[in-house]
Amino acid sequence: MTETIDYGRFHIWLDQAREAGAMDPGARWDLLRRFQEEWGYEPAGDGCPPEDLPDEHTSYVARGEAEASTGATGATGATGDDPQDDGPRDDGPRDVDPSLAIPAALAQWWDLPFNSFTDRSDAYETNPIWPPTVRPDPTGYGVAGGLSDDNPFVGPGEDLRMCVFMAENQFCNEWGYPAARAHLADPQVLVSGVDEDGRETWVLQSRSVSEFLLQLAVTRLPAAYGWIVEQGTVDPEVVARLRASLKPMGFLPWRETGSHTEYFGGPDVIVGYNTGQGDCELVACARTETALGRLAETLGLDWEE
Repeated sequence: MTETIDYGRFHIWLDQAREAGAMDPGARWDLLRRFQEEWGYEPAGDGCPPEDLPDEHTSYVARGEAEASTGATGATGATGDDPQDDGPRDDGPRDVDPSLAIPAALAQWWDLPFNSFTDRSDAYETNPIWPPTVRPDPTGYGVAGGLSDDNPFVGPGEDLRMCVFMAENQFCNEWGYPAARAHLADPQVLVSGVDEDGRETWVLQSRSVSEFLLQLAVTRLPAAYGWIVEQGTVDPEVVARLRASLKPMGFLPWRETGSHTEYFGGPDVIVGYNTGQGDCELVACARTETALGRLAETLGLDWEE
């Protein structure tokens, strides 16, 4: 790692990827590929998703292609009398609605030859859900519910279900897109949680599926490949130096298990500053030990230990 990468420019690269992605679907993944390489990730070469996902992926896509060629769609809802009966069916698992399209961006991500999730899933500490399953879950297994009637994401009379494709390691929250937007190539991603009154709710996590998957890599891979320091609490002066010295990376705040984390970038460093729940208020990752030491001086912190 001899070349210094200034992640203070990441927001510029992210804007460029958004604009290019509208015309060229392949462009949306170039920033992901570059970011992974910069932190030292090298594809294993087999491109194999974890556990049983290859079979699920292949069979589901094949079924969808067959239905598209014949104009048929799979049945939705329960086929038996028992609402908890989630046994195998000819048209697939009951928590999957085969009549819903899968956003092109999500299918593309699974098939990327440089998808770090498929051979370093241990670094991500999340559970993939493929094919996406609906919420509320007709089997009763899924944690989250659907959207509320007064939600800001779909219009009156539209489908209030959510399609979940990723979950936190202990299923404390789930990420998905509205079923009413499943036909879009790259819809917004919402995250489940609870509001101030303790009620279940969905809030905006990322502007698109592809941006979410890039953001997920940004939150995970630096800790797996680089140098990392976690700070329980920081003084306001440190936060002021952080905001003055580093640049926001351009993502929406990361919302996981009650966190509200903003990401900032600088030369060879990425810093997450959390104003929500969690054990650490600040997490700093660097590509080199030298960069981490330089960041400590910039923020006025002592990380020698």
